[in-house]
Amino acid sequence: VPAATRALQAGKHVLCEKPLGVSVEEVETLKQEVAKSGKVLQVGHMKRFDAGLQSAKDFIDTEMGEMLALKAWYCDSTHRYAMTDAVQPLMVKSAHARKPAVNPKADLQRYFMLAHGCHLVDVARYFAGDIVEVDARLNQKFGAYCWFVDVAFANGALGHLDLTIAVRMDWHEGFQIYGEHGSVTGKTYNPWYYKSSEVDVFREATGASTRVLGADGHFYRRQLEGFADVVLNGVAQNGASVDDGIASVRGMAAIAESARTGQPVKLADVTGAV
Repeated sequence: VPAATRALQAGKHVLCEKPLGVSVEEVETLKQEVAKSGKVLQVGHMKRFDAGLQSAKDFIDTEMGEMLALKAWYCDSTHRYAMTDAVQPLMVKSAHARKPAVNPKADLQRYFMLAHGCHLVDVARYFAGDIVEVDARLNQKFGAYCWFVDVAFANGALGHLDLTIAVRMDWHEGFQIYGEHGSVTGKTYNPWYYKSSEVDVFREATGASTRVLGADGHFYRRQLEGFADVVLNGVAQNGASVDDGIASVRGMAAIAESARTGQPVKLADVTGAV
């Protein structure tokens, strides 16, 4: 947040890493800086540039009608590092490399929510819109953390989110959406494979499903191109805005508080850090 603020004050457009911040107060303050600067701030929720997810979003917005319910899950795998090491280039480390003063993984419960929960919350909002309230439970066993979250959306749809780190299986991420005129199911891959999600859109009127190939699965580059298009050509912002970033932080903070207290939490009422 401080770096983004300095960049905005210097008259620069900003593409921020996700999540936007770690507390409700700091991201609300950043929103004020964005408004004063007149510049574009985009949060790095790159899954919004996954062609499969974009095909689902288009169907939801133009054909599906009312949404009945959404289920989404994000489950990292115990095998993810062995698998990603096989596809990523070898790291070149500098003797001058610097680490944060505080180990971000010292509190794994908080780290997993910030690093992975922000994706899950943003994907749910991307499809179903604003989240009003969450009711969360956390189960922690054998080094694994599992959040099950009941969600109330502003559009009246029911929601269920599953954040589990880490499952004893392959990477497990996806969603199911039930609508008035059809449904959507999706399977999302580990992002380092640069493979678009496999998303099946079923239309009740035709009784048939369609699936976009999404040959260009480099959603990190597509995210940058989308940001540049907003800045250079004035197109509508398709990436996550500062308001989306704030909503994600509020969602994570509300889930954490609900899991701690055992009570439902409204996002509008939540304060403090995740």
